[in-house]
Amino acid sequence: MAGVFRVGVRFLNRPSPVKQVLENKLCSPAVISACNISGKTMRGSKLSKPKPFPYLEKKYTAFQAMKDVLLKTTTSRFDENTKVVVVEGPIAAGKSAFAKELAVELDMKYFPEATMDGFYVNSYGYDLRQLDPQMPVNMRSFDANNFLQYPTHRNVATFQIQMLMQRYSQYIDALAHLFSTGEGVVLDRCVYSDFVFVETMFKSGYISKGARSVYYDLVKNTFCELLKPHLVIYLDVPVNVVKDRIKKRSVPAEVNSKALTDKYLLDMEHIYKQQYLKDISSHAELLIYDWSDYGETEVVVEDIERIDFERFDKDDTHMRDWRLDSEEEWTEVRDRYMNKSDLMNYFNVPRYDVPELLISPEDFKDWYDVWFEAPGMKYRKGYNEDCGDSGILTKTKLDFRNSL
Repeated sequence: MAGVFRVGVRFLNRPSPVKQVLENKLCSPAVISACNISGKTMRGSKLSKPKPFPYLEKKYTAFQAMKDVLLKTTTSRFDENTKVVVVEGPIAAGKSAFAKELAVELDMKYFPEATMDGFYVNSYGYDLRQLDPQMPVNMRSFDANNFLQYPTHRNVATFQIQMLMQRYSQYIDALAHLFSTGEGVVLDRCVYSDFVFVETMFKSGYISKGARSVYYDLVKNTFCELLKPHLVIYLDVPVNVVKDRIKKRSVPAEVNSKALTDKYLLDMEHIYKQQYLKDISSHAELLIYDWSDYGETEVVVEDIERIDFERFDKDDTHMRDWRLDSEEEWTEVRDRYMNKSDLMNYFNVPRYDVPELLISPEDFKDWYDVWFEAPGMKYRKGYNEDCGDSGILTKTKLDFRNSL
């Protein structure tokens, strides 16, 4: 079975690990909901609560927000499982399978790892990577498979900044879901660990110091708008096992990768443990398991059920993001995540001193002319006749989330 340990404290290697990461402190009444997450076998009959708000189809208006404040609708949807859980770990650790199982066991919504498909595949399912032959060389698509094969390519920095934006966008979606439904979420990696890839790339010389600087300017301008996770689960797998698993799952881009050197994988492991986990543990609960031989989801659920998320006093940094005092504050935060386009605009940080992040006006014009003539790209979703949309003249509503 899996082992669990506290970062910087000690390693616990025992058949049935049960350990909360941080010391017991006083509960604070300002923290939402009940103390402990419950697995589906412990939840029993669910309490009556307001119906989920259809946030994917319906715009969240000022009138709706005012109504929610008066009726306390937002917090009325919360229960002990209204939490953000993130599963982290190295490449080929088994995160996806575990995160899916965990979401089922905790009655939460699963969010798969963000990829560049979120950027290249539009809301009609058209993959814009098909346009590459018509694009200027420096404006052609670049995703994880390209990086694995060409880690020193000029577009690596742009790719990683786009990945930051995809993870940020997905994290907003997860928070919007949580606030609109009361259902907790389980994410396969999240935006807070994205810097692990940037630092690993930098150490291997795959991105420049200037690109790294731009990246952290973007982080500084955007992360202040988010609420950190309640719980991070790290699946620890040593590099030699990671390499064996990469070979076994036989993904060509990984097996033949020029990027996944021993140095790259070792640096990633070090940055995960010495930077990310230590930093995130100042806010979130942290469980770390030896996943060399995989583990049992049921054991992890038992450990999670023993965590008291409310044991911190009001001055503690742990769970601080989720310690709000009034319905007005909860609704204001919720409204923030219902308007994703506003938050995504914070990525517009002007920097013109990093050559690999700059494109010529001519290349941009050529890209623009091709990109926005593609199927489903001329107009907002629901208004593209070439993709089968009909009744356009009678439509008054915009699919505001899917058009982003």
